[in-house]
Amino acid sequence: MSASKSLVVDPFCFRQFSESDTSANYLGTVFDCSIEKFEEIANERYDESNLKDGYAPFCKHIFIENDFTDAQVNVLEITSENEQFLRSRYEARNDKELPVLTRYFPKELVVSDENPLPKAKYLDLILYSREQINKENESMGKEASGEAAPWGIVSIKAQDVDYEIPMTPITAMRNALGKEEGGSGVPLDRESYMEAYKFWNKHATVS
Repeated sequence: MSASKSLVVDPFCFRQFSESDTSANYLGTVFDCSIEKFEEIANERYDESNLKDGYAPFCKHIFIENDFTDAQVNVLEITSENEQFLRSRYEARNDKELPVLTRYFPKELVVSDENPLPKAKYLDLILYSREQINKENESMGKEASGEAAPWGIVSIKAQDVDYEIPMTPITAMRNALGKEEGGSGVPLDRESYMEAYKFWNKHATVS
């Protein structure tokens, strides 16, 4: 339990840390620093007044400067030069979720010593309320953790801007599924979905 902390890294996000057994299969940003150290820094920089609204009332964002990790930006604009390297695959974030179709740039095809990915200036910490985390865990048959921190970090995005980059449309669709399928049960918002489409129609992740 972490009653004295405002933020803790939720087990769902452990895959983003190299110390976790699940990081080897994760294709997004993986941090070399320990979960404990990350939580320590995140809590030092936490200010409730800096919380930004997410896609639902239980979701918030907080943006911190990335001056303590080597995390790189992993989103590229699609151009006529690199679109030939786009790939697709079915992917599930864990064994409880349904696989969904995603697209990406294989890192080995678009990144080199001469053309590296830039170091991220900011980290977007995506937070879920303790109440929501408990509801989703219960729906998926997970035992209660007893964690008391009011916010759980469920995802971390390394980026160059201190505002939210739209979630991918397929993530919005997955969230609209019931909690039993790994979603949050929040209905699709057409306006937000179309904003996400405009961004991700021209961008793809690197993994």
